[in-house]
Amino acid sequence: MNAITLHKMKFFAHHGVGEQERVVGNHFEVTLKVYCPMDKAMTDDDLCGTVNYAELYAAVEKEMAKPSQLLENVAYRIIQSIKADFPTVTGGEITISKLTPPFKCDMEKVDVTIEF
Repeated sequence: MNAITLHKMKFFAHHGVGEQERVVGNHFEVTLKVYCPMDKAMTDDDLCGTVNYAELYAAVEKEMAKPSQLLENVAYRIIQSIKADFPTVTGGEITISKLTPPFKCDMEKVDVTIEF
């Protein structure tokens, strides 16, 4: 299976169930893996034979900029955008991490992962 992975893209965004989280914002990381054919890219050195990862990043960035209560909703929107804009993508996985969750404990991050 051929895959393109964008690792640990960093964003400051306004996602969270609590109103304060949506006002103040938080730091997030997104890792996106997409499966796609890339034979033409490998043999012909042609960008048309694969998925442009700069455009994948732009799709993630656009959805991360829209506030949501739930990371699941953000991930779903990103997946829907990728399915609509990149018809050669056959599936993938996205993980969104909230780097400083608002808990009274020592916790590195919280992840939501969805396979599609």
